[in-house]
Amino acid sequence: MAKILILLAALLLPAAAFAAAAPEGDPIVIGGLFAQSGPAAVVGTPSKLVAEMTVAQLNATGGILGRPVKLISYDTESSPDVALRQARQLVEGDKVLAIIGPTSTGEGLAVKKYTEEKKVPAIMTVGGDAIIAGGKFGPFDWTFKAPQRTATAVDKIYEYLKGKNISKIAVMSSKDAFGQDGLAELKANAGKFGVEILAEESFDPKGTDFSAQAFKLQAAKPQAVIVWTIGPAGAIAAKNFAALPGERPLLVQSHGQPGPSYLELAGEAAGGTIMPGTKLMAPESLPDEDPQKIVIESFIKAYKDAGIQEKFPLNTHSGYAYDALALLRAGLEKAGKADPEALRAALEKLQNVVGVSGVYTTSSQDHNGLHGDSMIMLIVDSGRYKLAP
Repeated sequence: MAKILILLAALLLPAAAFAAAAPEGDPIVIGGLFAQSGPAAVVGTPSKLVAEMTVAQLNATGGILGRPVKLISYDTESSPDVALRQARQLVEGDKVLAIIGPTSTGEGLAVKKYTEEKKVPAIMTVGGDAIIAGGKFGPFDWTFKAPQRTATAVDKIYEYLKGKNISKIAVMSSKDAFGQDGLAELKANAGKFGVEILAEESFDPKGTDFSAQAFKLQAAKPQAVIVWTIGPAGAIAAKNFAALPGERPLLVQSHGQPGPSYLELAGEAAGGTIMPGTKLMAPESLPDEDPQKIVIESFIKAYKDAGIQEKFPLNTHSGYAYDALALLRAGLEKAGKADPEALRAALEKLQNVVGVSGVYTTSSQDHNGLHGDSMIMLIVDSGRYKLAP
């Protein structure tokens, strides 16, 4: 593990610290799909910047397999249809070896059937389990994922609630692919943790008020309410619950929420909110022996030095594009050549690849490779994220 740790941490250290030869020959061409406009741009734009930053560091430290890396990226406009069109351009026009991205679950669902048919490795930067699960178009052999699976985040929440003797909950989920993916996992896994879902409500993630849904859920008298959405809708829900009379149930958000925008938009209503997140959100809590510590610290420094922090403050999504490229590099070096089939096979056999979001160990049955120990439970306290007690 130590060897791989040093290798991946080196991506974000100054090039002058290494004696690696400059990359030579034809570049390894990688495609990027990032929402740089539309509602998902708040995540997609910094993901593109992180990808560019990481590729620059790769090339400054010898490239991959001694060859330079070239990133060609397109704006998906937060649209599944546009994402699919851009994926076709990357594969058929730009002849990329592999694709990282896209930004949202809906976009990922639209892209993966095509990349599977074309046998192009895709390392996605979205969180829904449907991205790597089977289904009417499955199984999916060429699709991998950098963020934690929805089921991993759900189990982390349920373990925390069980430790607090909370067994009666309500669920409020957005009607988009991310929200419905979360709802399905919450319902499927409740029984094994002794959790009873007393009520559930859904909402349009583009809405501006969910007071009616919040009122109905509070009336069921749950001990906690889990809100499964991403973006501003989570902050709106927090404000709606805070405005209700009577005792407020514990508010739990999804693993897609941790970041400064939730704190800013929800304001005082965010206080006391619990949510799972990556260790990137509480780096000060990491012991020196944690293998992710050096990678996270290097990433945070590089993120700031690149000027990304000023425009897009760190959030739980910030490391996903870096992790996708770290997995790609580890896969190519294991394969020993820039060949799609060899890369796909290698991506299924990675061990202890240390990234920002966790330590990845993949298999033919697990194209994500992260488990519960890659996540921490956070609480919003005094306007910042801390380890939940």
